Amino acid sequence: MPRQVIVNADDFGLSLNENAVILRAFQAGVISSATVMANMPAFAAACELAQQPLLKGRVGLHVNLTYGRPLSRAILELPNFCDTTGEFDLNLPRHRLWLARQQRDAVLQELEAQWQHCLDNGLRPSHLDSHQHVHTIWPIGEIVARFAARQGVPVRLARNLGHNLSLPTCVFKHLLNRRLRSLAGATADYVCTPVDVRNAAPPADGLLEIVAHPTMLGRDFGDAYLYQGESLSKLLDNRLPGVPRVSYNVLARPQPVDATTALD
Repeated sequence: MPRQVIVNADDFGLSLNENAVILRAFQAGVISSATVMANMPAFAAACELAQQPLLKGRVGLHVNLTYGRPLSRAILELPNFCDTTGEFDLNLPRHRLWLARQQRDAVLQELEAQWQHCLDNGLRPSHLDSHQHVHTIWPIGEIVARFAARQGVPVRLARNLGHNLSLPTCVFKHLLNRRLRSLAGATADYVCTPVDVRNAAPPADGLLEIVAHPTMLGRDFGDAYLYQGESLSKLLDNRLPGVPRVSYNVLARPQPVDATTALD
């Protein structure tokens, strides 16, 4: 069994309903961490909730380059990132290995704007991940990981636990995760979804992050990844009995590096 598990709820701030479900899941002890979307309608309300003792220090930034309107201007001019109405419309293949300097600069500016929006609302994110896993596109991942190093926070790895990962995918994710670790420092050892918890053997040791999207299931909790009516709570209890649920603040924070060095 893993030593500890982070059950992280993505999409905090997406809507007031999403906020309410995530708060209840925290209160029930089902999740132990969350990440907030800085450009969504219920973001300010999520930041207020994040000040509660149960959530404080357990909320990171869910970097968003795929949904809604950006918080910075330069990325609006890039057709691979935004449409003509000013909405995110990311159009990059997942195997993309390179971005032009203008694109890299615009992604960094948007990341900085989302981070600053958190700070302006009284929230210093505890870690970084991304909506629809866009930071697992290699050049975006490097930008996010370098930024994480500058801020002294961990970054989520690409999913590396599950029964349906092909050999080429495993090789790519191994190389990407090695790069993310080298740039950002401390992070979890394994990342998976609730479906992987159900279908794959748990790791024998280390820190496991489970990427969750909790839903209400009567008085219980389901998950967007699971079958309709399947209990996330029971799945976690049955498959990971006795494993402490923690947040990324259990990790020693990597030392922030010089900003100039981080962007080389």
